[in-house]
Amino acid sequence: MTDRTVRDEGRPELQEHVDVGDMGYSKSLKARHINMIAIGGAIGTGLFLGAGGRLAQAGPALAIAYAVCGVFAFFVVRALGELILHRPSSGAFVSYAREFMGEKGAFVAGWMYFLNWATTGIADITAISLYAHYWSLFTPVPQWVLALVALVVVLALNLVSVKIFGEMEFWFAIIKVGALVVFMVIGIGLLAVAHPIGDTVPGPQLIFDNGGVLPNGLVPLILVIQGIVFAYAAIELVGVAAGETENPSKIMPKAINSIMWRIGIFYVGSVILLSMLLPWNAYQKGESPFVTVLSQLGIPAAGDMMNLVVLTAAMSSLNSGLYSTGRILRSMAAAGSAPKFTGLMNRSQVPYGGILLTGAVCVLGVGLNYVVPAAAFEIVLNFAAIAIITTWGMIMLCHLLFVRKAKTGAVSRPTYRLPGSPITQLVTIAFLLSVAVLMWFDVPAGRVTLLCVPVLVAALVIGWFFVRKRVDTAQVLEETDENH
Repeated sequence: MTDRTVRDEGRPELQEHVDVGDMGYSKSLKARHINMIAIGGAIGTGLFLGAGGRLAQAGPALAIAYAVCGVFAFFVVRALGELILHRPSSGAFVSYAREFMGEKGAFVAGWMYFLNWATTGIADITAISLYAHYWSLFTPVPQWVLALVALVVVLALNLVSVKIFGEMEFWFAIIKVGALVVFMVIGIGLLAVAHPIGDTVPGPQLIFDNGGVLPNGLVPLILVIQGIVFAYAAIELVGVAAGETENPSKIMPKAINSIMWRIGIFYVGSVILLSMLLPWNAYQKGESPFVTVLSQLGIPAAGDMMNLVVLTAAMSSLNSGLYSTGRILRSMAAAGSAPKFTGLMNRSQVPYGGILLTGAVCVLGVGLNYVVPAAAFEIVLNFAAIAIITTWGMIMLCHLLFVRKAKTGAVSRPTYRLPGSPITQLVTIAFLLSVAVLMWFDVPAGRVTLLCVPVLVAALVIGWFFVRKRVDTAQVLEETDENH
């Protein structure tokens, strides 16, 4: 990180930070790519697949939980948006942690985010192989082979160029949004004419029948919040993508502001609609709630269509994970806190070193699919959850420090701001800590994950002591280069 002093008449001197990890990228992402990355980050398997089990657990009040978590998710991405307009960076929150918390903060933020996407990538290739097994054509193929093929294909495309990544995410998002819109149109039509779905006549009365809005009490609703937060994971990806678009100050506010109403329509709206189409206890874990409705309508190939959508969502998540970790690791490598090879770029201006490292960890997932195919998904999912809670917390902490620094005149806040500061940041951090506490009551997976947190902390401490001299050297070299 280097500093440049900026002098303007009528205002104090400002220190403009320049992250060397941002140099050399192609500004190939267009407004349509960023907008669809923002949509795709907010819509995934957490809605298409996970909403069924959560409805069965919490009842129609699930819509309230999605709305509450959606508000906090929006606060996180809005805070990130203000930091982006302060200084767009492909290193995103790692670069901001470096600026406001020092290299130790950047080290923690970067490696926890890497843990998030590396474990999510393992979950994604596991999910892809499971979804592929839905079709008889792929049933004879071992789960680990399908997982390996999925990884190789997405990895290869990610290495070609950022434009290919943007196009893949654009079309993945089109498929997801298109499927949701079609279902919602069908659902609203069924409500309007009160067309029977199986033995049920749809209508608003279903929300209040069968035990009411909270049929199983408040506790199940609170416990599903952990899974909902993970369902919203990846909205922060829009911050990483900002470093590879030409006009972030114009594009990013529109893309970020649109996240709120998209969460409202696609998550909250979908759950309310599902609750009015069938009783909450008609849904079940392991089956897409959309498939549950369409199957009872007798629509042919409903399962095939929705399976294709959730397969797309998993491919999109894997694609995003490889993309974002490549950029984050390059930012860290430039400061010396990640292996030097993760900072390497190819001729297409893609940081292939970091992408390959994430891909290598995902290969462990292929091994898990070979050794314990039934448990591979659950083993890694909870580690991704604790990592995303940490990442979101770091974003809010960086923004809090940014605002405090702005009050001293050291930096200047853009006009696009997170409202309600500093209350908004503190309440969001408190919410995220409460989600971590809730994991203790998710027995056994969540509790085992929390018990492993001291191991993660120890690994970060050991890792920092391993790289700290190299980090200091990197900073000295940077200052020397600038002085010469």
